[in-house]
Amino acid sequence: QLARAVDSEGRGTCAVVKMDFDQMNVAGEVSTGTTIMAAVFDGGVVVGADSRTSTGAYVANRVSDKLSPLHDFIYMCRSGSAADTQAVCDVVRYQLASNSIESGRLPRVKAAASSTRELVYKYKNFMAATIVAGWDPVEQGSVWSLPLGGTMLKQNYATGGSGSTFIAGFCDSQFRPNMSKEECQTFVKTAISHAMARDGSSGGIIRLCTITENGVIREYVAGDDLPYPPEGREGAI
Repeated sequence: QLARAVDSEGRGTCAVVKMDFDQMNVAGEVSTGTTIMAAVFDGGVVVGADSRTSTGAYVANRVSDKLSPLHDFIYMCRSGSAADTQAVCDVVRYQLASNSIESGRLPRVKAAASSTRELVYKYKNFMAATIVAGWDPVEQGSVWSLPLGGTMLKQNYATGGSGSTFIAGFCDSQFRPNMSKEECQTFVKTAISHAMARDGSSGGIIRLCTITENGVIREYVAGDDLPYPPEGREGAI
């Protein structure tokens, strides 16, 4: 692999760098080890995630999408094995679509979380830790955390993935019930940005999804616009 460097006089030089891919475990399982998050605000939910997908120590994809739609107003945040979480997502999406067509009603977020829980509990060898969040006419905005093993918890906000341990205290201190949409978006963006700055398995860009009864708005925050840049960059805390 070619690497480009600049000497003290500003002249560019090239050198051949040998990379030991055996130590990087590039043939290992593709993992979304990661930072995922969802939070309730007054009128809906905001879900977010970083975009780094790794295979061992090798970054296989730096702009992956870990926010997967299950239905019109329901999303799943995926962490763990990319293959396992995508398989769970596909099955739950099919079940919700079938039930919605049969009943003629929008599926509840709780139903999506329950279907996810059944799959994760049944197939215990799956490496799948997810957050199911969205809006429905019964409960409005709701967030359900589904860690490994099949536990299902309803929370005002939920975090997951390897980066979540770095932001537990921040989230506890900054979350407030009945936040506005803008406040909740800022809360999620800042928390994920903190995790990306500290966790080596999280990085790339931040993907956000705001879900209300009016629909879904998707956006992203580029690396240059993160509210908490990594140390050493201009504006770092």
